Amino acid sequence: MRLASISVDLDSLPHYCRIHGLPEAMLDDRARSLVHAVAVPRFRELLDGLGVPGTFFVIGEDLETDPAAAVGMRASHEAGIEVASHSHAHDYALTRRGPAAIQEDLARADAAIHQATGVRPVGFRAPGYTLNADLYAATAALGYRYGSSAFPAAPYYAAKAAVMGGLAMLGRPSRSVLDTPRVLLAPRVPYRPDPAQPYRRGTGSVLELPMTVTPALRFPLIGTFATTLPRASLHALWRTCRRDRFFNFELHGVDVLDASDGIPPELVRQQRDLRVSATQKMARLREVFGWLKAEREVLTLRDVAGRLASTV
Repeated sequence: MRLASISVDLDSLPHYCRIHGLPEAMLDDRARSLVHAVAVPRFRELLDGLGVPGTFFVIGEDLETDPAAAVGMRASHEAGIEVASHSHAHDYALTRRGPAAIQEDLARADAAIHQATGVRPVGFRAPGYTLNADLYAATAALGYRYGSSAFPAAPYYAAKAAVMGGLAMLGRPSRSVLDTPRVLLAPRVPYRPDPAQPYRRGTGSVLELPMTVTPALRFPLIGTFATTLPRASLHALWRTCRRDRFFNFELHGVDVLDASDGIPPELVRQQRDLRVSATQKMARLREVFGWLKAEREVLTLRDVAGRLASTV
């Protein structure tokens, strides 16, 4: 049977301020905790309602500083949701820090997740989807079973480059990082990377599970577009991927938040999907999750990696 996974990157709002070149001081304590205090329960509601599992990629630093994060991840783990690593500090420039700093960051995230859930993570997703040889080597050294960082989406890459260029011209540079163009040639299906060039096939020990993009245009089928595209357009994109053996549906915490949740107007102006009501977003996601469940076996990314490990 064809497989699918539903994963959520739990990037808290300070990281969106960094992307858009906005001061983090605009966020009060409640806003800083919104993803864990509000979005995580909403995602739990969606998953529970359809009886499917999910994977939460959590930032280790949040587990150390936000009590709601630690409580929520323990409860999620106990409910059968996989808790995986999204690094410790979610440093967009992590790949540029050198091997020792990268390994230290990942090890700190592992320790924080183990402290919160009682279980060490086996999966990793890179901040900003940016992967290189040093980061891949750290995931192998720490014994991860899989990574899910490759995002070979040409339209996303072009849009990100344009936004970063525009912010730089405004004197408000983004702290995000533009990945190497080689990512655009990465496989769009599960593969074993070349450790020296992880966007190429090889014999690496850590299986890579790329996020789903369409076959020809490589348009990204992620939460942002699932909640904002017209339904007909979304369904047309969905149909192009129906033959894929594995559908990796990636979302973010903000995909179930909106302006009424107490997000500063300055951030809402920059993050336009926050103008769509959370009720509308959840209804759309409930529908997409239903598509996945109707046609595929929905598993955690950990279990997908276990199924595919001997065949890739």
